Amino acid sequence: LFEGFLPPKKGRKKRLNALKDEQATIIFYESPRRLKRTLKDIGEIIGDRPAVVTRELTKMNEEIIRGTVSKLLSYVSKHEPRGEIVLIIGKPDPNVFFK
Repeated sequence: LFEGFLPPKKGRKKRLNALKDEQATIIFYESPRRLKRTLKDIGEIIGDRPAVVTRELTKMNEEIIRGTVSKLLSYVSKHEPRGEIVLIIGKPDPNVFFK
């Protein structure tokens, strides 16, 4: 399910609440400066699902980080992201996990 950018501030949590029971993979665009806040909100509202943060896809500095929402939040708190971000939230499946 492609969502594009979440609304800034107002309406952001409302949109995430509407997605919390979604069984499909959800794809967002996000800015580096809002990524931590978005991961925090997703963790609180949608849950600690499997997730992927991608940066600079199809470019020389492409980076793909896999984990759960909470692990990705921890990672981006220590490594300030830069560039174009695509955030992929997996379906709530207990058989899907990343080490």
